[in-house]
Amino acid sequence: MPSLGLEEHVVDRQVYENSVQRFAERNILLPTFAQLAEPATIPQRVKDRLATIDPDEPHPLNLFRVHWYMDHDRRRFSELPEYMVLPRELTGVDATIVLLIGANFPMIEAHKVLAAYGCLAPRIITGQFDPLHHRAVWPSTGNYCRGGVAISRIMACRGVAVLPEGMSQERFDWLRDWVVAPEDVIPTPGTESNVKEIYDKCHELDRDPDNIIFNQFSEFGNHLVHRLCTGKASAHVFEHLRRSRPELKLKAFVSATGSAGTLAAGDYLKDAYGSLNVAVEALECPTMLYNGYGEHNIQGIGDKHIPLIHNVMSTDMVVAVSDLSTDALNVLFNTEEGHRYLRERRGVPQETIDRLHELGLSSICNILASIKTAKYLELGEDDVLLTVATDPASLYDTEREKTLQKAFADRFDAVDAAEVFGEHLAGMRTDHLLECTRRDRKRIFDLGYYTWVEQQGVSIEEFTARSRPEFWQRLVRLLDAWDGMIEEFNERTGVAERL
Repeated sequence: MPSLGLEEHVVDRQVYENSVQRFAERNILLPTFAQLAEPATIPQRVKDRLATIDPDEPHPLNLFRVHWYMDHDRRRFSELPEYMVLPRELTGVDATIVLLIGANFPMIEAHKVLAAYGCLAPRIITGQFDPLHHRAVWPSTGNYCRGGVAISRIMACRGVAVLPEGMSQERFDWLRDWVVAPEDVIPTPGTESNVKEIYDKCHELDRDPDNIIFNQFSEFGNHLVHRLCTGKASAHVFEHLRRSRPELKLKAFVSATGSAGTLAAGDYLKDAYGSLNVAVEALECPTMLYNGYGEHNIQGIGDKHIPLIHNVMSTDMVVAVSDLSTDALNVLFNTEEGHRYLRERRGVPQETIDRLHELGLSSICNILASIKTAKYLELGEDDVLLTVATDPASLYDTEREKTLQKAFADRFDAVDAAEVFGEHLAGMRTDHLLECTRRDRKRIFDLGYYTWVEQQGVSIEEFTARSRPEFWQRLVRLLDAWDGMIEEFNERTGVAERL
């Protein structure tokens, strides 16, 4: 299916040679996907060089930091992905809820930089993207376009960010510091769920043959890199926990949809442990649950359509979370009064409170969906729910200020803290949750037709092929093929020998 970008051979030899030349001149070495999944296999000489490189510098070797195995200082490799186990005092459930921490990723402090690498690297090694002439266009609601711009700059090409104008100011501030030119940040009308407006702008940009669109919602590299890297990292954390508690059972992987890339980790875990896949969306935009639509502020999720790379037929549950909850908890988790209440009235351990700043809006959403899932399934302390903290609270300081002003009149006190905890954590109910039957999955799958076949030109054959498990299983073999091509590409550039 060549139109889906699933090539495993060189499409354009001249473009390929241009990339070899550019990467050789700029000393750019590509990590394999296997190395990003298991960073212990990264050559020691690369790790030694990284010791002198700032993780927020656009240095080529920072590509070897684009994985889950970074220490909290974001400089050193860790033996285990950093994670957080949430205490019952916070969640109110007996189930063990575990989050992988995305704030340790380089450049953007979010795991979407991994997705961006998973999309651009295959285009480079198959001769589909020419860094000498092409511009990489990254349509996104925030973190993916930041990741794309970072990866583009490291790979010595020009990256263009397309995102809704209503996203957090912190996203735009970062982009202004990283793009080559101010016009490479293109705001579109709306907020989080206004993806159609992003697509419309991309159709306009696509008329210029020098623009290559990397649509995270349809780039299968996004699915594959998360299936392998996020899936293995999640499994590694679970096995680590099980060494001291062998009675633990992995019940589900919980993830907000967004582009559906992260959800692919659930496919890896389902194959390994038989766990459930729980897809999460905003209650204000309940597309999967109710064929609904709307605007919301859980930035990074729920975009009013079904991504092409969402393996819908492997989805076991759908859970909705309100942005009223994530906005309010963003205040509770990041204010002195909120911390005091959690510590003194709820007995939340200080070590947990000290790490709440690692949880952005979609991270809080994933926690709430995990709590709701645990309550619905009546899970016990031996049952594990794995999810991800996609980005930190620092990306939403301005959003928190808006909530403080709008909902609390700029004054958040002990009574407010108690009300927020009671309503949005202790009072979590199991409404707006769907345990999927095959008919439910088929309904959700069919919703994608209107975006991808009618609007985006995917053939009906390519669209329907995704309903079969064999399609997704065959995709996995691309990773080995691409790794072989990465190794050959690196040999052609000769960069490894010069390190």
